[in-house]
Amino acid sequence: MNKMDHVLDLPRRTQIRGVRPRLGIIGGGQLAKMTATAALKLGCEVIVLERNAHSPAGNMAAQLIVGDWDDPAVLRQLAAAVDVVTLENEFVSADRLTAIEAAGATLFPTSQSVRLVQDKLRQKQVCRDAGIATTRWMPVGSPSEVVVAGEVFGWPLLLKARRNAYDGKGNVTIAEPSQVESAWTQLSREGGLYVEEFCRFVKELAVIVTRGRDGTTVAYPVVESIQKSHICHVVKAPADIPAGADKRATDFARQLVQSIDGVGSFGVEMFLLADGRVLINEISPRVHNSGHYTIEACVCSQFENHVRAVMSWPLGSPQMVVPASTMVNLLGNQIASGVVRGLGRALREPGASIHLYGKLTCQPGRKMGHITALGSTTDEALARAISAASHIHFGVPA
Repeated sequence: MNKMDHVLDLPRRTQIRGVRPRLGIIGGGQLAKMTATAALKLGCEVIVLERNAHSPAGNMAAQLIVGDWDDPAVLRQLAAAVDVVTLENEFVSADRLTAIEAAGATLFPTSQSVRLVQDKLRQKQVCRDAGIATTRWMPVGSPSEVVVAGEVFGWPLLLKARRNAYDGKGNVTIAEPSQVESAWTQLSREGGLYVEEFCRFVKELAVIVTRGRDGTTVAYPVVESIQKSHICHVVKAPADIPAGADKRATDFARQLVQSIDGVGSFGVEMFLLADGRVLINEISPRVHNSGHYTIEACVCSQFENHVRAVMSWPLGSPQMVVPASTMVNLLGNQIASGVVRGLGRALREPGASIHLYGKLTCQPGRKMGHITALGSTTDEALARAISAASHIHFGVPA
């Protein structure tokens, strides 16, 4: 390899500056922390934009910009300091993200890709246009239209916020028409609502797909996710499902990422029905909780492949290096400090890897960390992960 080959491996701004590649991340949570860890491994400098000075990714960054990510001036400040900007959440407005592109900077996923999935009703329209199966859905503009949807779909049904809904927030299950008014009042917000048919699934599935700037795509194994109070609690890899369902899930995930011209790693969540059909639930334009297991269990993690994709580097293999893996989220169960107790005992569990996010405060349902365990079967891995997780608690006892 000659000197020019090395130069062409680097982003253009890095070639000009003659310094390490710089990756900017909007958001400083745990997803940014794990992305930053992967970027540092590849020799990048990381600059994080976050709204407060204390965040999980803050101590990983060469520079932390504290500011409002919906402020175009702040976004331009980040863009001017890096080669590529990426996201760890979908909460920054797609319209605001255009400020990065208008300044001539590189953003992946693009503002248009984010726009297509940021509004969850628009996600459904993208799936429909691409011929990808979903549950039935309907836009609604008033409580009376929700009642009409119930007559069409049957009860119960789901009323959902089109924007900024995650981990069960922004969703209400309505069992009968008498509950419509209270649900509407609870969720009514800027951005609008829509209704979705209640899905009687047998398993919830997820696939991480990474797509490069040249269109090259890799898909990780289909996993089963188990929810606890609408929050991902356990991920089993690979999912124990028929081969046909596995292929349909993977094909749908690849097709959906391609439909939005996505670049980077994306989490695609789905439902498996009793008759073997697979329906898309939603897609996240970023690395995803269902892919945390890939750090220990796969040749190249979703985080490293995300960095490779957005920096225009070759993608790594998504294959698992062990027969099975299980991830258990460490969720807060009280309002308290983020002080960790029981770590020493948890570290004694063989085959378990512990990831603590370093959040300063804990609250019920908040993701404080996760544990990944490896094994010859998912049951064996799950037993190890649960055993390690049972020792970890957050907050100082009274």
